[in-house]
Amino acid sequence: MTNNVFECDILVAGAGFAGSLTALVLNNCGFKVCLVEKGKHPRFAIGESSTPIADMILRSLSSQYNLSWLYDFSRYGSWQQAHPEIACGIKRGFSYFKHYPGKSFFTDDLHSNELLVAASASDTLSDTNWFRADFDAFLVWQVKAYGIDYFDMTSIETAVRTNNKWTFNASREEGAITIRASFFIDATGSGSLQEKLFSVKSSAESFLTHSFAVFSHFNAVPEWTGILQQKNIPTGDYPYNVDHSALHHVLEEGWAWVLRFNNNRTSWGFALNGDDSSLRDKSATEIWNAMLAKYPDIHNVIGNVPLSPEPGRIIRSPRLQRKLEKCFGDGWVAMPHTIGFIDPLFSTGIAYSLAGIERVAGILSENRDFKQPLYAQLKAYEHTVFEELKLIDMLVAGCYKTMRHFQLFNAWSMLYFTFTIVYEQRRLNKLPVKYFLEANNPDVQAIASCTYNELQELTERPNISQQDIEMFTANIRKRIAPYNTAGLLKPAAKNMYHHTAANL
Repeated sequence: MTNNVFECDILVAGAGFAGSLTALVLNNCGFKVCLVEKGKHPRFAIGESSTPIADMILRSLSSQYNLSWLYDFSRYGSWQQAHPEIACGIKRGFSYFKHYPGKSFFTDDLHSNELLVAASASDTLSDTNWFRADFDAFLVWQVKAYGIDYFDMTSIETAVRTNNKWTFNASREEGAITIRASFFIDATGSGSLQEKLFSVKSSAESFLTHSFAVFSHFNAVPEWTGILQQKNIPTGDYPYNVDHSALHHVLEEGWAWVLRFNNNRTSWGFALNGDDSSLRDKSATEIWNAMLAKYPDIHNVIGNVPLSPEPGRIIRSPRLQRKLEKCFGDGWVAMPHTIGFIDPLFSTGIAYSLAGIERVAGILSENRDFKQPLYAQLKAYEHTVFEELKLIDMLVAGCYKTMRHFQLFNAWSMLYFTFTIVYEQRRLNKLPVKYFLEANNPDVQAIASCTYNELQELTERPNISQQDIEMFTANIRKRIAPYNTAGLLKPAAKNMYHHTAANL
């Protein structure tokens, strides 16, 4: 450092969990790293949940990069034992409950309006709902503890590259600083910095999915199991307590998520179809109130609970879908969540970000001088990310097409769970995993595209018969059979799947 000039090998922008973990991993690879954050921790971040895939990658990163403390965050039990002060929640699996406008929730002995997919065998071994404000702040503390140069409340204004070296000029309250680096990683989770520095555009034009979100955090939200008990709906054959899961309420216009944390707070939001003209011009509060008025039991749960101090208001997002036109350039690369985003429906965010860290760290470790071979690997990385986003987009778009027909939703969603099984098994068997959810697997691509085309034709019909639904379900059951180790779509399961993930 000389007169507010800082030298490093790699500058990482964005100190969310992905940026901080990237900095920590690369630091332990022997690089001199700087981490820059435009805001300050702790800060509000929307609730997210991990998955078995995320847990597997956390453990892999912990072992490979000598971050032993990271392992504790891969299961709820070890998290609570090691860091009870960092809020999180139990996530035993994915739970879905179908609601109809103006009607109280109802179901039957076959659980026709319910779907529970367990991802773990017990609370101790379960995935977690991440209270990001706590977890992200903890990672920044770790960044500082490892001696990594960290600058918050810092905005990168310009970037100039000469002789294979970056010069970044940044503004801070304490005064301007200059950071010189050989390589730059954008982990900001937005396309805005790419456009500002490199004129790389971001758009939503190529996506099948069109959704936006209205959300906040709340205190003391009543449990959904309490509502079920009031209605005398039996839960004895549930594989877990649904309030200890990523809880989804499936609506006509989209879906609602409910993620509970053990600090009395709950992340609740609606992810809604952006093609619905009745919602397009309404404010966040108007949309929120409309959903509560339309679905009686949604109102019963969330209608009278107080907002948490952070953020203290209902937030409406713009369209969720976005994708950069390019993922890398001379001396820089973007992390997956910066490159693009689809929708939070299948909780892919944490796992996908961690897979990106694993991939980028591997590439840079093999190209420590940042010379010519790096280009080919980053080009392959770009192709990989675009293919992965395409698959996730198709899986989510299919769900939005089926929101009004829960049997179709149930059947279509099994593609996602099947592809996770394929991916998990490859990791467990120590086979190469170059694409998230095996997005490059010809069988995965064929199953997804063929079934999506059938779904599109089916949902465009003026009337969908029970026979149509059963035939569509049978087609999926047949296609996933070679990989279906969890008994998905087995009629005897009655939409209750007790353990679908690999034994980790």
